[in-house]
Amino acid sequence: MNITYFGQSCFLVDIGGYKLLFDPFISPNPLAKEIDINSIEADYILVSHAHWDHTADVEAIASRTGAPIIAIWEVHSWYEKLGLKTHPMNIGGHWPFDFGTVKMVIAQHSSSFPDGSYGGLAAGFVIESDEHTFYYSGDTGLFPDMKVIGELEKPSFAFLPIGGNFTLDVREAIIAAKWLGLKKVIGMHFDTFPYIQIDHEEARAMSQINEIEMILPKIGQTFSV
Repeated sequence: MNITYFGQSCFLVDIGGYKLLFDPFISPNPLAKEIDINSIEADYILVSHAHWDHTADVEAIASRTGAPIIAIWEVHSWYEKLGLKTHPMNIGGHWPFDFGTVKMVIAQHSSSFPDGSYGGLAAGFVIESDEHTFYYSGDTGLFPDMKVIGELEKPSFAFLPIGGNFTLDVREAIIAAKWLGLKKVIGMHFDTFPYIQIDHEEARAMSQINEIEMILPKIGQTFSV
């Protein structure tokens, strides 16, 4: 499974040739200024919640590629009114797609659109495919049901925020990994803004002590899991 990082919480995950784009916030991100959003292909766009730093490029990429937007009901409704393809979901629901199954799970976070309108509940996703089952948490703090996600879904790795202030920090992401029964974490939601800058060496050292492989991808980097 190949994964490309576009900064903040945006990843392109290639599952058997299907390209899943998560939370596209690229063009307003100064750290991602080398990324041309018009070069990004997507078969599906998964949106965890409505905040600007997760949705800024959704409309542009969905309009160009025709990729359906998979999101909670309120986010689906927002983009459906713009004439874009969507697939609505809600917490606890799951749906089979051609690349695998998507289950929507809770996240502990807020959600609103840039104009302040309600964005529904923040969410995470569990993706089950022939290659891997993985967990994309979206923005979240720690919550005990992570243990349930680990027990029921048995992901092989997770995308977890590590920047702190708005979400989990590195220490809490390590706790989350243990609750999920994981040894591999891909860090996200770090360094973009002063509030969420991290010490990379400290993060790696803390993870190593806890026997967790913490991947801190560089923007534009493609790697395999």
